[in-house]
Amino acid sequence: MVKKKNGKWGMYVDFTDLNKACSKNSFPLPHIDQLIYATAGHELLSFLDAYPGYNKIHMEEEDQEKTKLITHQGTYYYRVTPFGLKNTGATYQRLATKMFKDQLSKTMEVYIDDMIVKFIKVEDHIDHLKEAFDILRRYRRNARLA
Repeated sequence: MVKKKNGKWGMYVDFTDLNKACSKNSFPLPHIDQLIYATAGHELLSFLDAYPGYNKIHMEEEDQEKTKLITHQGTYYYRVTPFGLKNTGATYQRLATKMFKDQLSKTMEVYIDDMIVKFIKVEDHIDHLKEAFDILRRYRRNARLA
């Protein structure tokens, strides 16, 4: 346990050895310069931070044991992807790309957990935002059912 800047305590797990043993996920992250270029010329941009969803990606059951924590109170393991694993960013990017496949390059751009909803005309603002939030809600609801 480590004390955070806000005074609260947080769990810290060193995944150095596990990360060394894991192969790198080759799912490509978008290039920032391409994302910036893709937003040029739009009248309005809305920025969404999907950070709260970052640790809601369920791990495969056979991989959960690899994150085992042994304490004096018992043995624990992560059922959702924890921060600090080598492939967490690529896994989240893959999920976001899948979720927003019909919107990417048209009404949205996504970089891991940061999302930009873009509008060529201000009048489209509400419709595009509503579409993005509907998709996020649908995936959140399905994650709870899993």
